[in-house]
Amino acid sequence: MSTVKYDEGRLMQVLVAPIVSEKATMVAEKSNAVTFKVLQNATKPEIKAAVELMFKVEVKGVSVVNIKGKSKRFGRSMGRRDNLRKAYVTLKPGQELNLSGEAA
Repeated sequence: MSTVKYDEGRLMQVLVAPIVSEKATMVAEKSNAVTFKVLQNATKPEIKAAVELMFKVEVKGVSVVNIKGKSKRFGRSMGRRDNLRKAYVTLKPGQELNLSGEAA
């Protein structure tokens, strides 16, 4: 497989935030996968490269889910939440990702 060189500045922006929820925690325990909120136009190879660059781990695979924003009311006006792109990043066996921020 050819390694494509990505712009490092772009990779730093691809991962918006880690998603910490019951479902994300369940997936993490079951299949060694971490969940991230990513940019709408982020590609799977970009997400993989970004996670490997930022967390120094080996990525086995990336699956992506697009979630439509819900319509919500703000007083009497209708508004919409932003669309969301979620990436489930599966890590290779033996790899661990520390999201709490303290050094290992």
